[in-house]
Amino acid sequence: MQFADERSVMRHALSLAQRGEGRVEPNPMVGAVLVDSELRAVGEGWHDRFGGPHAEVVALRQAGSAARGATLFVTLEPCAHQGKTPPCADAVVAAGVQRVVVAMSDPNPLVDGRGLRLLEAAGLKVELGLMGAEAAVVMAPFLQLVTTGRPSVHAKWAMTLDGKIASRTGESKWISNAASRALTHRLRGRMDAIVVGIGTALADDPLLTARPPGPRNPVRVVIDSHARLPLNCQLVGSSNSAALWIAVTPAAPSARVEALRSAGAEILVCPVEDREATEGSGRIDLRWLLQELGRRRLTNVLVEGGGEILGALHDQDLIDEFHVFLAPRLLGGEAARSPLLGLGRRRPSPDGWLQPWTVESLDGDVYLRCRASDRRHSDRGSLPGGDAGGVA
Repeated sequence: MQFADERSVMRHALSLAQRGEGRVEPNPMVGAVLVDSELRAVGEGWHDRFGGPHAEVVALRQAGSAARGATLFVTLEPCAHQGKTPPCADAVVAAGVQRVVVAMSDPNPLVDGRGLRLLEAAGLKVELGLMGAEAAVVMAPFLQLVTTGRPSVHAKWAMTLDGKIASRTGESKWISNAASRALTHRLRGRMDAIVVGIGTALADDPLLTARPPGPRNPVRVVIDSHARLPLNCQLVGSSNSAALWIAVTPAAPSARVEALRSAGAEILVCPVEDREATEGSGRIDLRWLLQELGRRRLTNVLVEGGGEILGALHDQDLIDEFHVFLAPRLLGGEAARSPLLGLGRRRPSPDGWLQPWTVESLDGDVYLRCRASDRRHSDRGSLPGGDAGGVA
């Protein structure tokens, strides 16, 4: 393969990186391409699975002796520390690579420029920043985990053309079609956790597993302040095959908590929001919960509802990516349910808050995948005494 220019090389490296999605986390998705002086590929690779060889090492192995004097294009700074695998920067130097073009530096405190400095000290020419913005999008979940300590939050819902996720009676099944549901299961299969509120768990009795299984076996997390989840529901019944974590507050009845724990669930006792802490029956602090999930090295979590939890996350600017399935159906009705409840924005913004990413047709449904914009903090509402936040 011969490339037209250096951006084309890095673009290919980014496409390779995405092949590791769902398999490499909590590591970053990384791609690497080695080219000769005529921009002909002599080796390429990507990080395929957690604990496996890194992209640079795979590309170097494929190139063999052709790596000497070549230029390495890599989407993230090569590591310079011993982890699950040896340092990549050392391997690049040993292979005789002459020049390294890096899309972005690695903010991981174990790396944080050390790889670049090692390469430069060994006499390699190092260039940083080519398609850095594009690389940041590909590696957004990893970057968020290492810089903020919390996972990337993906919000997912299916809705009708008039923006309803359930009828006035609460019925929500069959809004989206079979193709949309199949894509949802593939999405679940690359997540570390699937999160729902107790209202959704009670109304739908969901299983919340990926069918067929994907590369990851996500934890099911139920936000259930007062431990109301029934012992005979599908989530509890399947806790031996798929982990179930229930987030409760200290106000949850101890008998209910112990019954759920004995049935196989792990109980996460979460603090309540500061503004309600003195009342003894407050709502779960979602920021704290996300930090706890991040501490457990969860990188991507999928929140599937309902409108109360999605609205609370939206009010606090805690949603990073949106997966919306739009079906050509109508429900109507003032009491029919919308995907985002909570406080909401004061007014529409001319700049908007979402960055269009992909739009896909699914046998009549439309799948929209968007990322939250950097402008999302510009017009947030507030409740007396603090930000909008918790859910029951």
